[in-house]
Amino acid sequence: MTAPLLEAKGIVKRFGTVEALRGADFTVLPGEVVALIGDNGAGKSTLVKTLSGIQPHDEGELRFEGKAVSIPSPVAARELGIETVYQDLALAPELDPAANLFLGREIVRSGPLGFFGFLDKAAMQQQTNEAFDSLGVRIQDREATVATLSGGQRQGVAVGRAVTWASKVVFMDEPTAALGVDQTRNVLDLIRRTRDQGISVVLISHNMPEVLEVSDRVEVLRLGERVAQFEAAQTSMEELVGAMTGALGREVA
Repeated sequence: MTAPLLEAKGIVKRFGTVEALRGADFTVLPGEVVALIGDNGAGKSTLVKTLSGIQPHDEGELRFEGKAVSIPSPVAARELGIETVYQDLALAPELDPAANLFLGREIVRSGPLGFFGFLDKAAMQQQTNEAFDSLGVRIQDREATVATLSGGQRQGVAVGRAVTWASKVVFMDEPTAALGVDQTRNVLDLIRRTRDQGISVVLISHNMPEVLEVSDRVEVLRLGERVAQFEAAQTSMEELVGAMTGALGREVA
């Protein structure tokens, strides 16, 4: 088996007397799409927040490229090459796609103008166009504000931003929620293109047909623990649902 790129071992997270994660394990292999699934309350969001540096865990170990690491903040995650596309997308609606792509990473102009904080908007627009073209992100007016774009186009901007800055792993939390058929197809294509660029994708989704279509592997959380792992090509929707509900028992590999 390929050595894991990112690995969580025995992760425990408590909120007062509530134990959201009860020794959860999770593995991301290089260059794969791995789906993280589970019923509501299974601990998916808590685990993703731990792995992306939003909230610390109480017990357990995180390993990245074979070494024990601490991910105390989103900045620390980004330094490892980990980016996250949140369900609310976290975009600035009144800015255009290029400004969103470079939000917090703006390119300043060279010379005296740069000293006074003038931005190199042409360079940012060019790099945005290159990123979108390589991923197949289709936006007719790339100078329009994000607020005027469709849901699928906004999702494309968020994914494009994450992939542009990620070098290792992208977490995508329910990326097709509330999207139409065509927009969903575009997002699934984006996930494949991201993987094809050598970046691992962690897909958090409740949509089992999409999980089976786009994933290489599936890991199942139930009541704060990993209870099953599947090769997507060798499993079925019934088997996934059985693992989620507990019908298959514990730790099916």
